[in-house]
Amino acid sequence: MAGLLTATSVLAVDDHAAQANNPLANMRAFSLQNYYIGDINDSDETANQFWLRYATPFSLGDSRWLLRTSLPINSYPTAPGQHTETGLGDLNSFASYLFDTGSSSVSFGVGPQITAPTASEDELGSEKWSAGLVNVLFNAESPKFQYGYLAGWQHSFAGDDDRENVNVATFQPFAYYQLGNGNYLRGAPIWSYNFENDNYSVPVALGFGHIVRQGKTVYNFTFEPQVSVAEEGPAPDWQVVMGLSMQFLQ
Repeated sequence: MAGLLTATSVLAVDDHAAQANNPLANMRAFSLQNYYIGDINDSDETANQFWLRYATPFSLGDSRWLLRTSLPINSYPTAPGQHTETGLGDLNSFASYLFDTGSSSVSFGVGPQITAPTASEDELGSEKWSAGLVNVLFNAESPKFQYGYLAGWQHSFAGDDDRENVNVATFQPFAYYQLGNGNYLRGAPIWSYNFENDNYSVPVALGFGHIVRQGKTVYNFTFEPQVSVAEEGPAPDWQVVMGLSMQFLQ
């Protein structure tokens, strides 16, 4: 793809590369992300999770916020026959208050999140309403190396009494190293801990991304293998994440 870019567009891509992975970027964004899970711990089964995600900034008085909504399409093996069930998962939204950090290159946000039991099949969701908090940091002070994290916690407060309560924390560290001409190295695994049953998952990741700007849209193509280094309970032993994110410049 890089060979198709003009010198002017390459400069434009490099100008936006540092912010292309910022989850708190002050612009509308839409992304498609697919997790192919090649091996689930304790079962040797495969699974797949495809995410649709939309983010948009908004204001409340003088305060600045970012709203992000995510909906998965899950394809999971189910007990007892381990046949694969496919359908919608649970819808998650969070609204992050954006603090004034004193630097346009550093973003920091905190806010509430909520998950609705929208799964089309019982096996594909929690059947619980859950709520909690998120905290996001993104540092792009260096044009070469950007880093940050997305931390979250949520607890169920309503739903099917026969299903296990939700009490889960997640932490997603991310790092991006720019190679130039829209190319970069990346790692953005999601670590999780379930306080209800002490299950956890700690993957590591190293992948590749490529950024293309066309008009007022920045396209971000990603490919990222991930391998678990610590886990308890059903969790991916390894997975491959592929995605396309689009930021719409104002």
